[in-house]
Amino acid sequence: MKTPFEKHELDRMINDPVNYKWNIFYFNPRDSRTIVPKRKKNLAWTLNFASPYTWIILLGVIIFVYAYNVLS
Repeated sequence: MKTPFEKHELDRMINDPVNYKWNIFYFNPRDSRTIVPKRKKNLAWTLNFASPYTWIILLGVIIFVYAYNVLS
């Protein structure tokens, strides 16, 4: 998905503490990406909890884990 922001603007949004809930969850409705790098980029990636696709991903993971436990 193409984002309308330049790379430096995306980096600024990722590093802005206002875009984090409880200093853990990235929540930025202006950022169209679902998966974003963490503040310290070498560590990992995180989800943008303002994106509806994040909730679909989480629901899919929960259903998969539940089905795996029930069927095994």
